Amino acid sequence: MRAFAEDLATHIATGEMTLCRAWRVTRADGVVLGFTEHDQMLEFSGTRFEPASGFAASEANAASGLAAPAAEIKGGFSSEAITEGDLAAGRYDGARVELFLVNWQQPEEQHGLLSVQEIGEVQRAGPAFSAELRSIAHRLQQPQGRIYNRRCDADLGDARCGVDMSVGGRRRTAVVADVMAADRLRLGGLDGLAEGHFRLGHLRFEGGPLAGRRLAIEESGTAVEGFVEVRLWLPLEVSPEVSDPVTLTVGCDKSFATCRTRFTNQRNFQGFPHMPGSDFAYSYVSGASTHDGGVLYE
Repeated sequence: MRAFAEDLATHIATGEMTLCRAWRVTRADGVVLGFTEHDQMLEFSGTRFEPASGFAASEANAASGLAAPAAEIKGGFSSEAITEGDLAAGRYDGARVELFLVNWQQPEEQHGLLSVQEIGEVQRAGPAFSAELRSIAHRLQQPQGRIYNRRCDADLGDARCGVDMSVGGRRRTAVVADVMAADRLRLGGLDGLAEGHFRLGHLRFEGGPLAGRRLAIEESGTAVEGFVEVRLWLPLEVSPEVSDPVTLTVGCDKSFATCRTRFTNQRNFQGFPHMPGSDFAYSYVSGASTHDGGVLYE
C-alpha cells in the first residue's frame, strides 16, 4: 500500500470526495506542462495544473516485481498547451510524466506522488490524441552494453569514434529552399558536394516549427548551383518553412572498409571486423577451405 503524508492520508481516511488526479509532463527540451482532471486550475510544487477538457487516463494495474505495466492518457489538442504540431515533431517522445493524487481544496499542502512514467507511442486522430504511459521499469527491457557485431556500434563523431566532424565538409549548414515532398527537401547554401555526400547522415533543424528535430538522411544528390536535394528515411509529418536553418552531417555505414578508406579511423573502429559471418559459422567443414587461424577479413 502506498504511503502518503499524514495530512493527505488523514483526508483520504475521512472519505470526503475532494480528490482528483494531476499530471506533470516534463519534455526532453525542458518544457514543463501541468494538467488536471479537476474543473479548476490547481497549483503546487511550482507548477500550474490546467484543467484539460476531455483529458483522462485509462485504468492502470500495479504489480510487484520487475514487470513494466503501461497505461494510457487521452485528450484534445489545445493551442495553449499540447498542439498537434508538437506531437508530430516528436517533442513529447520519452517525456517524463508524474501522476499526483491531490486534494483540490488544499493542493499545495495535500498532494502525493502516485507514479512516474514515460510517454511511449503517441497516436493522433482528428482533434484528439492518445499516448501510452510506460513504467520506468521498461528501461530494464532495453539492451545494455555492447553487442558482438562485425559493424561499428559507435556514433560517427562521438568520443568512442573520435572522427573530427569539423573538417572536410563533414558538417555543413544550409537553409530549406523547397519542400519537394514529405521525405524530400531541397537545401540551399551548399557548394562543391558530390552525390551521396550526406548519405546515411543526419539533418537537424535549427529553427522553425521543427527546431531541434534530428532526422536520418537516406540519400543526397549532387550540388547544383548551391542547391542539394536530400531524401529522408521517414516522411515529415510537419512541413518545415522555406529559409529554416538546418545542419547536415555526413554518415557512415559502420563498416571497417568505410572507417579505413573514408575517415582513416581504423584504429578507433568499434566493431569486430574479423568475426566470421553466419554462413561461415554454420557451414560444414570442407577440404577445399583452409582453417589455419588466419585473418578472415581483409
